[in-house]
Amino acid sequence: MSKKNNQTIELLLKKLKKYASNDDLEIIELAYDFADTAHKGQIRKSGEPYITHPLAAAHILANMRIDPVVIAATLLHDVPEDTETTLQEIEKNFGTEIASMVKGITKLGKLKYRGVERYIENLRKMFVAMAEDVRVMIIKFADRIHNLRTLDSLPPQKQYRIALESLEIYAPIANRLGMNEMKGKLEDLSFKYVYPKEYSRVKKIRDEKLRGKEILLKKIQKNAENEIKDAGIDVIDIHGRNKRLFSLYKKLLRKDNQAAKIYDLVAIRVIVPTIADCYASIGIIHKIWRPLKGRIKDYISQPKPNGYKSLHTTVFGESGEIVEFQIRTPEMHEEAEYGVAAHWHYDENGSRLPSKEVKWVKELAEVQKEILSKLSDLEEIKIDFLQTRIFVFTPKGDVIDLPEGATPVDFAYHIHTDIGNKCNGAMINEKMVSLNTELKNGDVVEIIVDKNRKNPSVDWLKFTKTHTARSRIKAAQKSKLTGWLKSVLPKS
Repeated sequence: MSKKNNQTIELLLKKLKKYASNDDLEIIELAYDFADTAHKGQIRKSGEPYITHPLAAAHILANMRIDPVVIAATLLHDVPEDTETTLQEIEKNFGTEIASMVKGITKLGKLKYRGVERYIENLRKMFVAMAEDVRVMIIKFADRIHNLRTLDSLPPQKQYRIALESLEIYAPIANRLGMNEMKGKLEDLSFKYVYPKEYSRVKKIRDEKLRGKEILLKKIQKNAENEIKDAGIDVIDIHGRNKRLFSLYKKLLRKDNQAAKIYDLVAIRVIVPTIADCYASIGIIHKIWRPLKGRIKDYISQPKPNGYKSLHTTVFGESGEIVEFQIRTPEMHEEAEYGVAAHWHYDENGSRLPSKEVKWVKELAEVQKEILSKLSDLEEIKIDFLQTRIFVFTPKGDVIDLPEGATPVDFAYHIHTDIGNKCNGAMINEKMVSLNTELKNGDVVEIIVDKNRKNPSVDWLKFTKTHTARSRIKAAQKSKLTGWLKSVLPKS
């Protein structure tokens, strides 16, 4: 057994002891011994014994205090795929719940870019597995994070393929499941292999901008903590968090590479007991420091589509230093860091959060039935399901979830095919706009319809983003052509 990175079974059990029962620890030890025996003699490309991989993935989840049942399945996840030991033997030894998760991972197989059709079939499997049991994806993310950490032992072409797939498929799925911590790790670990030059440049920018500012930021943090406590609010935790590199890279692209326009290089997170405390704390922060106009975001009253809740504000701190504050309750913090995985995460008292239905996971089964079976375009999948989401509102206040870059026409088709087909104009926040206007988070959109309009414009295909809108426009064009042919061709 490798002692590299101190990722031993002993250390894993020590981590689990903090929140798991003795019975759980026994199952983890049995799962490890079972996997170790099954993988005996197998060596990774790095030259380490194969068991170091499932063990490292298990450590990633133990650091997140994930349910021991999921960790046991993680230790066993490669056994049926890579050894002589069968799924039936796992079920006989560890029961149906653990075997079912291992089966989910095995069904996913080794996803690879091998032609678009094969790849879409693999993606479809991933969505199905997720809809059946989202814990399979939690294991898959841990498995992928460790693979990315050990990419150096693979040839450059393979490094690039695995990193690109992680960046374009895995990280966006983690994002849609609200798993911020996993998403950040997947992105940053992939970034240096997919865009090595940009990675070095962005790292240099971040390091230069943060150099020598630690003392100043600590002072701002302490000042905020004292003022909030003086107001009678319990500060459960307050800590600074540097912006992740890939996230900074994407922001630099949006800001024409002007680093001076990026205000959230460091965010100070304030964790307080209740929602009322969150709003009171933001008031206190604004009393000490002047907020930047247009930089106050209330994701508590209007959560992001993946369920993210928090209050954000950016202020002019000491010496004119610009700092972002993120204020949330412990529950919001758990959800923000772990997303759907928060339902299998144990808190400091060793108890699990109550399980909630995750809307998006429920939708996955429908998504794969209705659309994935018809898609042949990988780019379309990336736009429809994996791109950053925005939420916009109908005039009645209903929330519509769309991909970034969507337009009023995408919105109209999302409401109803008829509204899309008869769409004649749009108002965003009570102002008339052109139909190709890109929607922004929180916009209120009203569609103006022309009841006499028969068909959508073919030009809409130039700017619509969603598969729903594009397929409905094409269907209407096809139907129009069929009707015209019928009218001009002689009846037989």
